[in-house]
Amino acid sequence: MAARPLRSSRREELRVEVYGTAEGLGEAAAARVERHLASAIASRGDAGVVLASAVSQLSFLEALRSRPIDWTRVTVFHLDEYTELPANHPASFRRFLREHILDAVRPGRVHLLHGDADDLAAEIERYESLLRARPLDVACIGIGENGHIAFNDPPVADFDDPALVKEVELDDACRLQQVHDGWFSAFEETPRRALTLTVPAIMNSRVISCVVPGERKADAVHDALNGPIATACPASILRRHHNATLLLDPASAARV
Repeated sequence: MAARPLRSSRREELRVEVYGTAEGLGEAAAARVERHLASAIASRGDAGVVLASAVSQLSFLEALRSRPIDWTRVTVFHLDEYTELPANHPASFRRFLREHILDAVRPGRVHLLHGDADDLAAEIERYESLLRARPLDVACIGIGENGHIAFNDPPVADFDDPALVKEVELDDACRLQQVHDGWFSAFEETPRRALTLTVPAIMNSRVISCVVPGERKADAVHDALNGPIATACPASILRRHHNATLLLDPASAARV
């Protein structure tokens, strides 16, 4: 049985739930995602989901692996990937997803962003075509220390972006977070550019499950819930989604 929240509330359309532990948060998120995927499969025969790649998602992905989902009927996308980083690099998000869920559950289809493609414009066009052909039922995302969702950092986030995928320059706060998360030993080693799903691509998903544990996210969570809905904190746009849930633990909810 999934954990129950210690408390819940709403900010505009966004449901906010606080759980006692990161593990309980992950279990609750996995149970919710399972329900929505099962509903899509029952009604249409298949389901589409996009997954985030970050250490903040580990408890959720571990719980998701154990849920009785018919993965053969699921198409998996991912949110973002560094450019010029090979798929076998320890910090590659493709490698992260393979190691933490894809190799274990074997989805029916997996569409990964090739950030190291020779022709990034063609790669963006390819991925946008895949997203248009298989609309997302569930977007499983997090929030960055600078309030980003995917790699939509404040300087490049666009709530009305006409694209579904784009190449972006990462801001310093985002690059520093990758050091905090242990992917790189120094700021100078972090990539400067990446491919990312845009804000509209995420918001187009029928359901959004946003998993955000840890004290380093407390300020971003506060700004997302209490500040203006603006690209200064891209995650604030979640307050406008008709079926989005933000799942927190006591550390990330410290300022809520």
